Amino acid sequence: MTTYAALLRGINVGGNKKVPMADLRTLLTGLGHTGVATYLQSGNAVFTSDHGDEDSLAAEITTAIEKHFGFTVDVLVRDHAYLESVREACPFPAAELEGKQLHVTYFSEPVTPDRFSAIDQQAFLPEEFRIGDRVLYLYVPEGLGRSKLAETLSRPRHVKALIATTRNWNTVVKLSELTRAI
Repeated sequence: MTTYAALLRGINVGGNKKVPMADLRTLLTGLGHTGVATYLQSGNAVFTSDHGDEDSLAAEITTAIEKHFGFTVDVLVRDHAYLESVREACPFPAAELEGKQLHVTYFSEPVTPDRFSAIDQQAFLPEEFRIGDRVLYLYVPEGLGRSKLAETLSRPRHVKALIATTRNWNTVVKLSELTRAI
């Protein structure tokens, strides 16, 4: 059995994509997963499974959500080892920062610095970003809502052909802990 986190993109944050966490837990259990739990209302679920890999599990969950709720939601699935490696590889001093100051954007595919080379990082200081293994670490001292760098990074030319979903550092840590505990 492997422990995973499912990261749903863009639900319960306005608009029509409402996925009650109780329904998500029921849906994941119905797919044969065990130890299902959710974290917050913004599309974070953990579960164990003895079949599939990250991509096939994400596709399975995406299809089940569309069938059950009638709309498509992008889903990324990551195992505990990966989540822990993202946490450990953080290039910023996470222990010294507030959770709202540090974010991780998870990508469906590996990205290289070339994808973001047109961004003049100096123009956004003190905000900064670094590329990791299928992630982008983002330091925003005033929070994500006020960040001009976050706005620039999310433009279609930078994330084209990718599923990208962002979590604050507190959620990154909690998902690593929850997937360890199952």
